[in-house]
Amino acid sequence: MPDTITLDIASDGIATLTLNRPDKLNAFNSLMLGEMVAAFDRTDADDAVRAVIVTGEGRAFCAGADLSAGAETFDYERSGGWNGSDSPVRADGSVDYANPAVRDGGGILGLRIFASKKPVIGAINGAAVGIGATMTLPMDFRLASEAAQFGFVFARRGIVPEGTSSWFLPRLVGLSQALEWTYAGRVFDAQEALAGGLVRSLHAPDALLPSARAFALGLVEGSAPVSIALTRRMLLAGMGAAHPMDAHRIESRAIWARGRSGDAREGVESFLAKRDPAFPDTVSQEWDHVADWFADPDYR
Repeated sequence: MPDTITLDIASDGIATLTLNRPDKLNAFNSLMLGEMVAAFDRTDADDAVRAVIVTGEGRAFCAGADLSAGAETFDYERSGGWNGSDSPVRADGSVDYANPAVRDGGGILGLRIFASKKPVIGAINGAAVGIGATMTLPMDFRLASEAAQFGFVFARRGIVPEGTSSWFLPRLVGLSQALEWTYAGRVFDAQEALAGGLVRSLHAPDALLPSARAFALGLVEGSAPVSIALTRRMLLAGMGAAHPMDAHRIESRAIWARGRSGDAREGVESFLAKRDPAFPDTVSQEWDHVADWFADPDYR
């Protein structure tokens, strides 16, 4: 059983991943990293899962990195990084930046969320600071409690943004807003997050999870799971494309492959018959046929 999270998969196909260290304000550590990555591996492999909601237990979403190591919390040379690898410092004092110990743990999680084959919705119930804020950026949507707070506090800790946030944050909120929040490193309220484009909507605390579940169901009911998985990957990949031709290349392959699928036949037949569709294709069966379209290892 996981120690730092819980994962509940409801009969309607909505999975809820809950950060579960409430006595530590759900502070992020290496165990939580591994358990969250494993949870997304599980939801990707389970064709019954249609979408994933991520939230926190207690009064915080995630208050940031676990600082119990004190001043050396971010000194990966001493700690072995997130995976306990040998020190990347060579005998001559130079650094082997290819060593796994150099990798940022928040970025490992961010890339795993980025690669999810199911929509991911953040239900931010309280403080989301540091990695607690950046882990939400690769999620498709962020819904927040009116009591939530956010903070990209890295400069105030003497470090820099992590968790793939330097890629996601300016794309989500614009460069100027991203710079303001990361330079100042201040904690700001949910209303400012909404005004700045970080979150989709605000909800009363008791209504947050029900609203997130209703929103998730509205996204996936009546839509083909394989089409959703492909659409998510196509749009995320497109944010980094150099030219519209890159999008055209992927779209052409996807339309050709999907057009001859059982899902496409069912989509048209159910529409003409004015009935709900029953799409036959599954993500687990179909994904291997299209994975090479997204050959960059960062997508996996």
